[in-house]
Amino acid sequence: MRFSRRLGLAFLFALASASILAAAPKPCVPAEQAAQMLHKDVCVSAHIYDVVQLPDGTRFLDVCSPQTPDAQCRFTIVSLWQDRGDVGELQKYRNQNVQIRGIVQSMHGRAGMVLSHVRQLNGGPPKFRPNPLLARGFTADQSKPPVNDPNLRSQGGGRAFMNSRDQEPSPGK
Repeated sequence: MRFSRRLGLAFLFALASASILAAAPKPCVPAEQAAQMLHKDVCVSAHIYDVVQLPDGTRFLDVCSPQTPDAQCRFTIVSLWQDRGDVGELQKYRNQNVQIRGIVQSMHGRAGMVLSHVRQLNGGPPKFRPNPLLARGFTADQSKPPVNDPNLRSQGGGRAFMNSRDQEPSPGK
């Protein structure tokens, strides 16, 4: 009886400690450290010095001080034109400290993060983008499945049980 009580207490302790560790948010890393965390989902804390917009609508949040040469700036935050509606106005973040969550990617010789939804500034995930290679050739109007799986194809087309050539004449005719 004493062994089962100890086992139960040990189980409860392990469960409680696991839930505490899972509930604790991961701390944000500075933008300088984020450059070494390629392909990882991290929270980055940065000061936004400027918001730069290109003629095509792409916006950059400049996280390097004006004294830092562009060649030495190793991290950037990019917001694409097609995400403008989900991201909103970015000028309000100029001269502000922000915490942004996302996947650090390699972007033209430096590390960067794509800001695709405003929830990333509150610790939320980026906007989901389906892989175009997986959905290639599929539209919702089609009756075929979105994947090319041989197990989903009809084996033999519209063949009946026997070919018409192999049929025997019925005895009554």
